[in-house]
Parts: sequence; structure tokens; C-alpha cells
Amino acid sequence: MARGNFGERLKREREMREVSIEELTKSTRISTRFLAALENEDWDRLPGGVFGHGFVRTIARYLGLDEESLIAEYDLARTESLPAPPLKPEERIPSPPKWVPALAVFAMLLVLIGLFYAGRYGWRRYVAHRAATHSGSSVSSQKQPDTNAATSESQSDPTSDTALHLSISTSAATRVRVMADGQLLLDAEVPAGETRRFSANEQFEVTAADSSAVLLEMNGKAMPPVGAPGASGKIVLTRDDLR
Repeated sequence: MARGNFGERLKREREMREVSIEELTKSTRISTRFLAALENEDWDRLPGGVFGHGFVRTIARYLGLDEESLIAEYDLARTESLPAPPLKPEERIPSPPKWVPALAVFAMLLVLIGLFYAGRYGWRRYVAHRAATHSGSSVSSQKQPDTNAATSESQSDPTSDTALHLSISTSAATRVRVMADGQLLLDAEVPAGETRRFSANEQFEVTAADSSAVLLEMNGKAMPPVGAPGASGKIVLTRDDLR
């Protein structure tokens, strides 16, 4: 894909549906500067990682586009904008010292000698054990246990993990408060570029001082924004949000 096609396509799809930047900002809660940066492919003004994917997924969902296809185009366009990594200088592997092959041969001889004596000792023990077993077999016999029943009884069906897992990432420093099943897990200022993870059985309640600085994912699925861009907001997430 040629450079610039992603932003041009995103803008064309929006204009074909007669959706303005202001309407898209209001509906998706993504700030106007981020939407403009996506259409202009101004990557320096956009957060990376899960934030970029979350913005593209939300826009695609609102415009009725294929989310995975649009994310793939976004990744390709952003990768093409990165500078090529510098070539590493060739590193020559130094030749081993001359005494290393002699040491290897000596170690191999020690192993062979050890195997030889271990084999003789093991054979003697085997002969003695066989003689004792043969002499004792005429006196009594042991009943072999039925291992099939024990094996079947020891098997159990695995239980599935039904917990909720929440991932909170920040593009800018903001205060975040997290409640899980009514229990306070976090109430602090979270620096930019950090990702915090939490678990719950039933629900999460997330409050953020700057809604546009917080991106939520639950069980690997992107969640709606906490609130309007640039303002505080609160959202309650349950198992129904995964459907």
C-alpha cells in the first residue's frame, strides 16, 4: 500500500457517509486532533500500541467498515513510515583455543569408561534380581491390580475460567479509579504510557479524570471510552459488554 492511502481512505469513507469530524468526535468520543492526525497520517501526534488500534476499531465500527481489515491497513501504513533499522556490523566468531578439542576427547573417554563400569554393575544387579524372583515365584504370586479403573477414576473434567480481565492503558497522565466487584483496587495518578491489569468475577467500575487519556480492553476486546474527550467520566463494565 502506497504511503498516504490509509488516511485518504479513512477520510473518503467518512465523507461518503456525510459524517463530519465534529459528528465523529461526538459519537466515538475520540478527540478531533486524533481524528485529524489519523486522516493526515501524522503519526507523531498519535499514541501507539493498543491506543491506535482502539481508535481505528471504534471509527470502523461507527462507519460500518471491517474492523480487522482497517486495523491491518493502519499497521501497514504506520510500519512503512518508520525508518529502516541500521545494519549491524558483522561479528566474527572467534576460533576456539587449541586445548578445547583435546579436552573434549578426554571428557568423551571418561564418559565411555563410566558407561562401561555402570553396565557391568547393572548386569550383576539384574542377574541377582532375576535369580531372587525366580526362587520366590514358586512360593506365592501377587495379583496384578486393575489400573484401568484407577486411571478412569483419577480423570476429572477441567473447569473453565470465567473471570473478567481488564486492561487499562494511558496515553497521558491522569487519575484513575478502579472498583472490582465493589472492592477498590486503584485510586491514583497513572503516568502516561502505562498499562494496568485487573481481574473480577462480575463487574468493573472505572472512573478517569481525563477520558481521552484512557483506553480499556476487557478479555482482549476493546471497550467504549470512559467519557467525553478532555472531560472526566465513569463506566461500568460487566460480562454483557463482551457479547
